[in-house]
Amino acid sequence: MTKIVHMSDIHVGFAEFREDILLKAINQINKLHPDAVVISGDITDHGYYREFVKVKEYIDLIDSPTIVIPGNHDARNIGDEVFEEIIGSRDSTLELKESNIKIIGLDSSVPDLGHGKIGRLQRKFLETEIRDAKERDMFIIITVHHHIIPVPNTGRERNVLSDAGDILLLLLENNINLVLSGHKHVPHVWKMNNTLFVTAGTVSSMKLRGNTHPSFNVLDINDDNVKITLYNYDGTIHELTPP
Repeated sequence: MTKIVHMSDIHVGFAEFREDILLKAINQINKLHPDAVVISGDITDHGYYREFVKVKEYIDLIDSPTIVIPGNHDARNIGDEVFEEIIGSRDSTLELKESNIKIIGLDSSVPDLGHGKIGRLQRKFLETEIRDAKERDMFIIITVHHHIIPVPNTGRERNVLSDAGDILLLLLENNINLVLSGHKHVPHVWKMNNTLFVTAGTVSSMKLRGNTHPSFNVLDINDDNVKITLYNYDGTIHELTPP
């Protein structure tokens, strides 16, 4: 069985960012010994250089291999360029060879705007990586900051992925196993055809909706079976399942 942690929306630099909550989460994650940690964007709040420097220090505390993608907040104030300098490529892949899993990270951010877009060039990158993974019969995980399917209990739908329909069709046509997103600060799971769309809450900010808590998701993958467990800051743990 393969264990992957999915965390999102750290928001270093935000007035309600909580370092103590983030450090507790990282400590929990390290005790779980996951095979990989996926961080699906908004690692900073304003895209400032100093925020990236600080969040890199936190990410370096994680013992497991990580894949980090940018969110809309990370593309503010030329943060898209700073991301590449301090964190790495804005689109990337991580392969778990023993598990035959490929994680494909996409950059859906648009500089200084809240909405997102994959775009033609990145779509070609995605198509190439999917084709390579399918040729090797790999379990495929896509991570992208903006949600592709609207998330319930998040109010008016805004700051969306402008080419979501085209990307959704591509993912479903290729029977992608998992899609991991953040952005809305609300944990949720949809299942469409054979694809699970998993949204993570915010791991370390108090910008919360309703009765949610800072949290992260743990995905236990056994062949094509996936169990998703929500770890809340208040200590509660429960399984996330699609409606």
